[in-house]
Amino acid sequence: MAIERTFSIIKPDATERNLTGAINALIEKAGLRIVAQKRIRMTREQAETFYAVHKARPFFGELVDFMISAPVVVQVLEGENAVLKHRDVMGATDPSKAADGTIRKLHAKSIGENSVHGSDAAETAVIEIAQFFSGNEIVG
Repeated sequence: MAIERTFSIIKPDATERNLTGAINALIEKAGLRIVAQKRIRMTREQAETFYAVHKARPFFGELVDFMISAPVVVQVLEGENAVLKHRDVMGATDPSKAADGTIRKLHAKSIGENSVHGSDAAETAVIEIAQFFSGNEIVG
């Protein structure tokens, strides 16, 4: 298997509860390396650009407001089959349907406040990573 990268966000509901370390431990336990990480206050423009795919959806405004409500931690994760591995460790979007031991089962408050984001495909990861990191910030 080839090594790939994926993008991750630890969302405001998790950073406000000081869960960055606990979530990072689950990510690393799953066999992923955190090769870039920074805590930022996402701007409205960044959030609207990042979630542009959902612009026509009724929850778009609420999602943007949530993502700018508190700091987030943006990350680049690396490992074999990183996209799928990260999606597995995140768990289902609905925490009540997430598997035991996943980030969302353990830490998410609701479907909306679900603690983490992860890229849905390698191609998406490239775009998402480029929005928040320059090449020299990613240290494998």
